Amino acid sequence: MFEKYTEKARRVIFFARYEASQFGSPYIETEHLLLGLLREDKALTHRFLPGHVKVESIRKQIEDKTLVREKVSTSVDLPLSNEGKRVLAHAAEEAVLLSHKHIGTEHLLLGLLREEKCFAAELLRERGLQLAEVRQSLREVSAGGETGSVLEPFIIDLTEKAAENALDPLIGREAELDRLIQILGRSTKRNPVLVGETGVGKHSVTNGLAYKISQGTAPAFMHERPIVALDLSRILAARRVPEAFARAVSAELSGAASTIFLMEDLFPKLASGSLAERPDISEIIRVGLLEGKTQCISLATPAENARARERDPWLARCFTEISVAEPGEQEAVSIVTAIKAKLEKFHSVTYGDEVVRAAVQYTRAVIKDRFLPDKALDLLDEAASYVKAHNTTMPREIVDNQEKYRLLTKRTQHAIANHEFEKAKFYAEEERQQRENLRDALRKHKIDEAAVWNVSVEALEHVLAGWTGLSVEEVRRLGRS
Repeated sequence: MFEKYTEKARRVIFFARYEASQFGSPYIETEHLLLGLLREDKALTHRFLPGHVKVESIRKQIEDKTLVREKVSTSVDLPLSNEGKRVLAHAAEEAVLLSHKHIGTEHLLLGLLREEKCFAAELLRERGLQLAEVRQSLREVSAGGETGSVLEPFIIDLTEKAAENALDPLIGREAELDRLIQILGRSTKRNPVLVGETGVGKHSVTNGLAYKISQGTAPAFMHERPIVALDLSRILAARRVPEAFARAVSAELSGAASTIFLMEDLFPKLASGSLAERPDISEIIRVGLLEGKTQCISLATPAENARARERDPWLARCFTEISVAEPGEQEAVSIVTAIKAKLEKFHSVTYGDEVVRAAVQYTRAVIKDRFLPDKALDLLDEAASYVKAHNTTMPREIVDNQEKYRLLTKRTQHAIANHEFEKAKFYAEEERQQRENLRDALRKHKIDEAAVWNVSVEALEHVLAGWTGLSVEEVRRLGRS
């Protein structure tokens, strides 16, 4: 039945079946197809839904208006409702009308709008979508040689990542975050550029805003305004017909007025002159920013910021600077403490408080050409690897069990990030079983689980000695002075 569907369109059906099962519905209804569409095709959402409506807002409205029953097992092959079947039939017709060989997510959207009396169409119309306008927009893009969303391969929805707790937390930086929000709310020069040396934590400020938006704690004017990272490097390297590709990029950027794009490499690309190699893309971004159709956040070092503004004076009309200084020692300790769990899980190690403080103090004293907190996190990362490489007393059985556990943890996280819930459930159970295997092995060899791979200050000193060419004694003296 789904031979002519694109892989993304098939995944929409898969997610719709999952949504129906979670609502306890005996059928896949149109609202479940809509939820599946919003889960799978973020770029389509960015392009056509004013205010960048999130899945959660539509889900809440569906929950408010429907009876939520006991969940149905996801192994049950739920059938489509009659309305759902008609939506798929409409989608197939729309693909033919647009002269497309395959049925994609954009055709499913048109199919939902064509089923005028269904719940999903009602939800979409409430949010400003009209069948004729969406169809015309798709026809214009198709005429340029592009179908579907051209930006999708180049974007990551940071707000969604924050909702999944997949971003590093923001510690401190309240002043920078407040300033970021204020600039985004301005009428002019409303594009912030975070200026600071590499490693001081410019990304973390943007992450903090993504968390606020995802948790509903951002100011009202920021509600449902997600932050989407746009990879300019990959766009510039795209092997496409320049004219058609540029037209499609322009249409999507202009049609996503409520989205905040994180173009972290915009200033570096302008400073180096590499953006000038694609004048079509460069002009789209420049015009979009000057006319207020596109809003973005960028990141830059002080040198990149100065060079970009010198080469492109128009930036002064669009961007406002936010200075991001290196954090103080205590703030850096707090930041590293909040982030260290990710390294601990990856390496199966533990870092005591004294080791975190030492990582900050030592790198501050010894490494002068890099900045906190990045250099302290790098030291902790390599120190864990150092400990594992030099620990020859650990039984092979335990090492093997640790590696298996780490692999299963990564697979579980990857499945969750890709919304592959059945796979995630499978790997989570495997992960639980492997954790028990590891504990059994530790008990067998009479090894305290809490003591496995404990990173010491001495390990930090040895790694720093390797980095700098100093002796361990010299590193210790500098770090403790």
